[in-house]
Amino acid sequence: MARRNGEAPKLVVQVGTTKLAYQLRGIDDLHAMLKKHTDWMPLGNADEGKPVTAGSVEAWARDASNPVGGYYGLRKGYRGRFANYVSPVLELLGWRNSSMGRGTTAFAR
Repeated sequence: MARRNGEAPKLVVQVGTTKLAYQLRGIDDLHAMLKKHTDWMPLGNADEGKPVTAGSVEAWARDASNPVGGYYGLRKGYRGRFANYVSPVLELLGWRNSSMGRGTTAFAR
């Protein structure tokens, strides 16, 4: 994806009238993390500022030890829900297996 006005590429998700934006590299970073993890992992969906389940995708997406050093979300106040909106992209790419009803995700390929 091309950069616009010097901005890093981003993934934009629209839910109703609300637009959320995440660093596009989050797709590849999540894939790499799940590949290393090799087992089921809870999604742990939560809004920004809400507590997350330790060891979940959402916790990883906010942790200072991840590849971007914290949140992948770009819009202050709406940086959470990475697990909810970015994980399905991996499934569309065929990079993971999921059971969203159980709230879990796993690397599949």
